[in-house]
Amino acid sequence: MKNSDWGREIYSFLLSAYKRYLTTPERSLEEAYKAALQIKNIEDNYFNGEKIALESTQYSRSIVELFESDLKKHLKTVRMRLTEFKASRFFLSEFSQNALKKQEIKILEPDFILERLRFIDEIVGKYNTIDDDTSHEDLLRQSKLKRSKLVKFDSAIAKENELSDLIEPESSKVASKADATGVLPRSILSTINRLQVELNPNSEQDVVKDFRRSQRRTLVSVRFLLLLIIIPLLTHQLSKAIIVGPIVDKFRPPEKTEIFLNYEMEEKALVELGAYREKIIFENFIKDEAIFSVDEVNEIVKEKAREIANEYKSQSGSAIKNVFADMFSVAAFVIFLVFSKSSIAVLKDFFDHIVYGLSDSAKAFIIILFTDIFVGFHSPHGWEVVLEGISRHWGLPASHDFIYLFIATFPVILDTIFKYWIFRYLNRISPSAVATYHNMNE
Repeated sequence: MKNSDWGREIYSFLLSAYKRYLTTPERSLEEAYKAALQIKNIEDNYFNGEKIALESTQYSRSIVELFESDLKKHLKTVRMRLTEFKASRFFLSEFSQNALKKQEIKILEPDFILERLRFIDEIVGKYNTIDDDTSHEDLLRQSKLKRSKLVKFDSAIAKENELSDLIEPESSKVASKADATGVLPRSILSTINRLQVELNPNSEQDVVKDFRRSQRRTLVSVRFLLLLIIIPLLTHQLSKAIIVGPIVDKFRPPEKTEIFLNYEMEEKALVELGAYREKIIFENFIKDEAIFSVDEVNEIVKEKAREIANEYKSQSGSAIKNVFADMFSVAAFVIFLVFSKSSIAVLKDFFDHIVYGLSDSAKAFIIILFTDIFVGFHSPHGWEVVLEGISRHWGLPASHDFIYLFIATFPVILDTIFKYWIFRYLNRISPSAVATYHNMNE
């Protein structure tokens, strides 16, 4: 074969390829349109013009699988040809358009293209949720599973989603804490992040969305904290008045029970009665004439003794009721925590924002304040008051040996935990806060 023949064949091949390239958009659109027509024909002939229902019970399983196979094939053709159509039109230059006109190749009008695309979108839009790799059995199984879950857990899922939207994603939390130990200083990273936010065209909507989420998170956290306080107190009062009180009074009638639960209550009553008797005698002596005789003084003291006895008898009964009422309070508190896992997560996120949003000096001030209150030099007096108050609340004798042992060990344990937290976590997250803490503590 001569070189001229080879040249003509190569030229002919390149010319045909070029013409095919020029007609690619129209050809791809036409093939996508034909595939959409095939889907439309199946709908008109077998489903009364409605969407092809793969869950239909009108046809047997084999026929439904055939419809499913044809539908997936046509949808795949439509997607591939539309992708080809968009890509070819994107790369088709003005020079190529002029070449089409010179070679008298038909160019589709824009209105005709829009009409075809509108028809394709109308047909394919019904089946956007169908995955090419999903079988008919999987679709049926997933559909049944979703319906059962929605019926059973609709309200619970709605509540969980509402609260989970208030929690900052873990990725952003980790990133914000890891910035403290990154290669670059936090100030440079924060500046870069701020510039990214300011250059983002959707930054205004994001700021408004973050503010609303923060506002809802604050409301949920404050409400949750109030409920943590109100529910145990309200449960204690109601159970003591409605349940525990009548039961204790039935099995422990006031007229047949002992006055004092422990020796400390008795000693306190004797001291109070003795002080009252000495006061009456002193007032009787400082007058020019005796106001009360000895018998009258004894009678007054006896009346006061009855009042003190009734008062301590009531305190003893109240202490017994407090023990059982506190059990109800603890149970209500635990149940409330168990059913409030989402609120706990929101509260944790709320405290994270508050703590890590404070300045270094504010962090150091709060740490010193808490450590001085609970493990500082004057903290033993506070722990002693707290333990004695708990003993009186339950009607137990305040064992000073136990109180002294508790004060000698528990604050030390707390102090160790504080120091470990400062060394292990705060020193990594905010070294400047640790330095400020040491300087203020010295």
